[in-house]
Amino acid sequence: MLGKLARQHDENLLVGFDTADDAAVYRLSDDLALVQTVDFFTPIVDDPYIFGQIAAVNSLSDVYAMGGMPMTALAVSCFPDSGDLEVLGQMLAGGLSKMQEAGCIVAGGHSVRDPEIKLGYSVTGRVHPKKFWANSKAKVGDALVLTKPIGTGVISTAIKKGKAKQEWIDGAVASMTKLNNRAVEVIHQGGFTVHAATDITGFGIIGHVREMANGSKSTIRIEAEQIEVLRGALECVRAGFIPGGLNTNRDFAECCVAYQSNVPEELKALLYDPQTAGGLLLSVPSEIAKGIVAAMEVAGVPAVRIGEVLPKAEKPIEVI
Repeated sequence: MLGKLARQHDENLLVGFDTADDAAVYRLSDDLALVQTVDFFTPIVDDPYIFGQIAAVNSLSDVYAMGGMPMTALAVSCFPDSGDLEVLGQMLAGGLSKMQEAGCIVAGGHSVRDPEIKLGYSVTGRVHPKKFWANSKAKVGDALVLTKPIGTGVISTAIKKGKAKQEWIDGAVASMTKLNNRAVEVIHQGGFTVHAATDITGFGIIGHVREMANGSKSTIRIEAEQIEVLRGALECVRAGFIPGGLNTNRDFAECCVAYQSNVPEELKALLYDPQTAGGLLLSVPSEIAKGIVAAMEVAGVPAVRIGEVLPKAEKPIEVI
């Protein structure tokens, strides 16, 4: 549908909606640009305070994925007439706690009556107009580094069905409430080079890697066994706790993937699992990947090298 809309021409719009990137970037001056994003969704956990935290972390993530730092946010909420306002208050309090942790000011927001609860934020951040990260500039020879484990989608589905073990829930919540700010700070403070970046959210690893590969006119090889998986995620796949988004992602993107025969079926499925508040996927020069992973480990970021960027082949993604 976006392709049918009139194109807008402004030399200061450095990233718009035509590149399938994580956020917009608008230049204000030679050394300052705004990063703008918005995201909201329905509850994926029972606790309203934790749901608010997850909604905030998820919304902030797109600013971090552009290499930016958040400044202000506006809340977007939907809440039923018959709902308990204490629940809404707890949601907003949880979101505010993560915004404060990120150093981001919640300046206001907007709410509407809706039978289904939803919460999210429109976030504005800052970045240097020549130093932002896009998802389309990966270079052949780069290594891919992922900063969080995957599996939140299938575990959330198990939660909704009342089948999730507490240790699975605890692990997923810990991941979804962890900001991506430390990963960005490690990169900036260490002076590390990032050629391309995205965050792993609703399209799953394969969907977001597809955007990076197509935008960069390359093929990306994923080493499936190197990807960190949340405790319980593989069990959820085996038990059939498959979110609708996983199947949709797989139907859309699996035609772009060439597998080696030894990739386990349950791990294949997790590559399409829609993530909430997932990690950053960074395309970096291969010679510094080990140093980045080590620096992130010191900073408490569970980063791992999961693949590499190759010359363009028949399929944009290879999974080995």
